[in-house]
Amino acid sequence: MKVLAIGLLCGAMAFGQSVPHGADVVVLGSGTPNADPDRSGPAVAVIVNGRSYLVDCGPGVVRRAAAAMRKGVPGLRMPELTRVFLTHLHSDHTLGYPDLIFTPWVLGRTEHLAAYGPRGLAEMTTNILAAWKKDIAVRTEGLEQGNATGYRVDVHEIAPGVVYKDANVTVKAFAVKHGSWDESFGYRFESADRTIVISGDTAPTDAVVKACDGCDVLLHEVYTWGPGAAGNQPGREYFAAFHTSTAELAGIAARAKPKLLVLYHQVFHGETEGELLRQVRAGYSGAVVSAHDLDVY
Repeated sequence: MKVLAIGLLCGAMAFGQSVPHGADVVVLGSGTPNADPDRSGPAVAVIVNGRSYLVDCGPGVVRRAAAAMRKGVPGLRMPELTRVFLTHLHSDHTLGYPDLIFTPWVLGRTEHLAAYGPRGLAEMTTNILAAWKKDIAVRTEGLEQGNATGYRVDVHEIAPGVVYKDANVTVKAFAVKHGSWDESFGYRFESADRTIVISGDTAPTDAVVKACDGCDVLLHEVYTWGPGAAGNQPGREYFAAFHTSTAELAGIAARAKPKLLVLYHQVFHGETEGELLRQVRAGYSGAVVSAHDLDVY
């Protein structure tokens, strides 16, 4: 695992010491690049012992975290948003990254943000900090008296395998297939008594089946292609290379055997959400739900 510290100061992340228990999954964003006001960009929080571990940071991630906190979900106070795992660097999964770097800092975070993800994350982070260089100077050197640590990012460019471990969770990354991206990952979170697998964006791959293997919750992206979109052949070819159809996901779930299958990052082409669920259930008899923002599992 390649580790790069972005910023002038490099501090170690403080780990929780509480006794681990099962994890909760909070969907902070179930959306896609479509500008749907009811679905923020893709983002998930795994909460264990009141500590949050974010996966992806699509548009709206910080405000969705604040909304979940108001609903009583622990671990999502701004100073506590200190860990994020990026599946890949598509814009819809990273447009909230600058927000995650700066807003919690402005609102009291003093700890470095620890960011884990594919090659290119360090360059992206460096460029974000450069773009907001003047903001950082004004906040730290002016009347705001901002702290000089909370905007800094410790970047970990990862490889498949264990990428993070503390008293609450072990996080394992696995490679998935997302079209022409050179690197794209899914993540497996293991707490004391619960296992959660998040596919990220991926075409069908055995890696998800192996990572889940009877897991408690599998969050998997999915698309459906209805008759109204039948004439859009270039789009269909793109989705076949980059994403997983309802029929393909049913086959994956039947082999992976999760206790609960959660559909997220759903793309509807000429179909309703109900039809999306019906298509998955046609080939998969297990428990399955379609996620909405702020759902908790």
